[in-house]
Amino acid sequence: MKKLLLASAVSLALTGGVQANEHSGTYAFDVTDAHQFITFKVSHLGYSWLYGRFNDFDGEFVYDAENPENSSVNVTIDTASLDSNHGERDKHLRSKDFLHVSEFPEATFQSKRVEVDEEGEADIVGDFTLRGVTREVTLDVEMLGHGQDPWGGYRMGFEAETELHLEDFGFPTIIDENMETVEIIISVEGIRQ
Repeated sequence: MKKLLLASAVSLALTGGVQANEHSGTYAFDVTDAHQFITFKVSHLGYSWLYGRFNDFDGEFVYDAENPENSSVNVTIDTASLDSNHGERDKHLRSKDFLHVSEFPEATFQSKRVEVDEEGEADIVGDFTLRGVTREVTLDVEMLGHGQDPWGGYRMGFEAETELHLEDFGFPTIIDENMETVEIIISVEGIRQ
């Protein structure tokens, strides 16, 4: 399922470069005020969903309003910040059976290209590294909005979704076939630098 990426920006780019360029720039994730989330969902035995999140991550994106294909994003996730709202389960998920955070304390995403179609929908394709394994993944992205904030800054927000196959990243413990994939949702608000 594709989502609309930068639809307003693409239309602005078509109607006038100066106006479109107003929101181009480099944006740092709003870590201080925690306007960002990385959440995940995975099946538990096919009977229910297990939800969780990563509490600590950082990154930035560069947005080119006139040529969205030239935009980029990079993210670094502290894997030990995993939080599924259950202490004992979190210990297990951080262990070598799953994330092995003592050996692999970070996961990263570095974009390689942005693919925009004729309708303004786009995917961000990049390298995702987890448990020391790097695979190309595609983020299905939607721009949520942009504009001046009440503190004199300029902000832009995106939401992205992807699905990871745990086997691709060397996870040794997959309890059952329902647990082979994890859905990831990333929601970030960036402050223009």
